[in-house]
Amino acid sequence: MKRRSLMLLVAASLPAVLATQGAVAQTVVASPVSVIQGTRLDVVAEGEVVRVPDIATIGAGVVTQAPTAAAAMAENATRMAATVAALRRAGVADRDIQTSAINLAPQYRYGENVPPVITGYQASNQVSVRFRDVKRSGAILDTLVAQGANQINGPSLSVDKAEAALDQARTAAIATARARAELYAKAAGLSVKRIVSISEQGSSAPSPQPILMMAMKRGNAAADSAVEPGEQRLSVSVSVTFELQ
Repeated sequence: MKRRSLMLLVAASLPAVLATQGAVAQTVVASPVSVIQGTRLDVVAEGEVVRVPDIATIGAGVVTQAPTAAAAMAENATRMAATVAALRRAGVADRDIQTSAINLAPQYRYGENVPPVITGYQASNQVSVRFRDVKRSGAILDTLVAQGANQINGPSLSVDKAEAALDQARTAAIATARARAELYAKAAGLSVKRIVSISEQGSSAPSPQPILMMAMKRGNAAADSAVEPGEQRLSVSVSVTFELQ
């Protein structure tokens, strides 16, 4: 009877406490606590899928120098426009061509015990080019070089729609965790009753890895075979708590 009175007292005083702390906590949400009656088993498992990279990204830039800033920018704009036009003719979509940086910097001549003297200006314009036929990397590089691009990085290879592949890895991770729980339960003379909780420890989709290539003129056949996509592994790690009985 005393226990019931104490519970009622706490329940009655709760609104008053909340009223005094209204500026701090506006909402109280009660959630059920899962109580494990049997044996608890924590399992960490990993799921992995392998995909062939289907996206290639190339960074291309045009650097120009001229006596004046206006001349450097004008020449740069002309050469970059020709480069972008060539990419479009090669089948690269507008949505896959993105300006990444534009810079203009003075060039100096330095002498001993005299202030530096501006000798001209250097303009640079860089674009990121993404395309969905990895085998065409070499041909795209040739196109860029032919149109005057003098800064080239890439290609970087990646998997398109990596999240869908990671979902398959998550499914595999849960299946691995359950199989492992069944193994432990059998070894202990028990059985798996249920999953109590699941948490994702982390996922890993490889970031695009740049492959630095020297820009040079090649024949089309050689260019088309210059890049091999290989494979990339995408993985997910999960922690699963089971109840055994």
